[in-house]
Amino acid sequence: MKRKILFLGESYRADAITWMKGLKEFGDFEIVTWELQTSNNHRFKRILEYFFSPLSIRKIIKKEKPDMVIAERTTSYGFLAALSGSKTIAIAQQGRTDLWPEESKLYPFKKFIQKYAFKKAHLIHAWGPVMAIHMKATGVDMDKVLILPKGIDLSLFTPSTNNSNKIEAIVTRSLMPEYRHDCILKAFGILHQKGIDFSLTIVGDGTRLQYLKDLSKELQIENKVIFTGRIPNTELPKLLQQSNIYISMPITEGVSASLFEAMASNCFPVVSDIPGNQSWITHRENGQLITIDNIEMLANELIWSLENPELRNETLIRNRKFVEENANYDINMKVIADQYHKLIDSRK
Repeated sequence: MKRKILFLGESYRADAITWMKGLKEFGDFEIVTWELQTSNNHRFKRILEYFFSPLSIRKIIKKEKPDMVIAERTTSYGFLAALSGSKTIAIAQQGRTDLWPEESKLYPFKKFIQKYAFKKAHLIHAWGPVMAIHMKATGVDMDKVLILPKGIDLSLFTPSTNNSNKIEAIVTRSLMPEYRHDCILKAFGILHQKGIDFSLTIVGDGTRLQYLKDLSKELQIENKVIFTGRIPNTELPKLLQQSNIYISMPITEGVSASLFEAMASNCFPVVSDIPGNQSWITHRENGQLITIDNIEMLANELIWSLENPELRNETLIRNRKFVEENANYDINMKVIADQYHKLIDSRK
């Protein structure tokens, strides 16, 4: 008999799609989804919907009779999973702590509901070691924690040889303030002033799009910067293969599938020096770690990577091997699907 899972979360997100696709593919699960319908732009209405959502979720459980409920983000959908009354619950921490932003007035409330979600869950996903550190510090029963990334599809993200003698960089993160695209553009403004040739492709969409386009004009680099806007995920592997440097400057990070995709595609990673990236990157060994908001350092390290092509090429081979061994979607999602079946059996 086919087993059924109720997924609580934003089903359109690439992370969620990977998770659900893997469970169907390697666990033969049927997936039913539920998510909040009110946009984040209508804050009060969304909070109101969230308040009444346990009733909606319990109705779906009564109708669909899922064997298990899974949810992303311990402080939102994870908490709703904990309130669902399901016999079998798995939740995933998406960020380093999920308690973000730390200066938020809701911080103590988020801490409280996260603790409740951790307590009620029967399996907790830490997509990387940095998340497990937070869980342990919070007093989570670590026997319930599975430390494993979902992985990426290595048949799609394949290496290619880029022999270009100029920087051909790519950024694939959402155009939101926390990803610091402005710092990246300013660093390339410095390269332009130094007469260093480059191309920069910025993939995706977000609230900062127009601001960043205006900034690139102000820095007089608009002819060298390509804003692709939102693209289908199927087009991303080709863009990564055409690039030789991957840049990501977030101020907070859990586990970045974007970083794995770049490492698998032979892009040299230049990323912010934060715990979520330190788990995978060692400075000037298999990439570069840049202090948050340090524009001068980013510009200097990009120049260093350009001047050290031999080390860069050695790194690319090592990084591909690392991703094959640690972030292979076919292997990791099979492990996760098998864990779910075992959990359902043990909870009957």
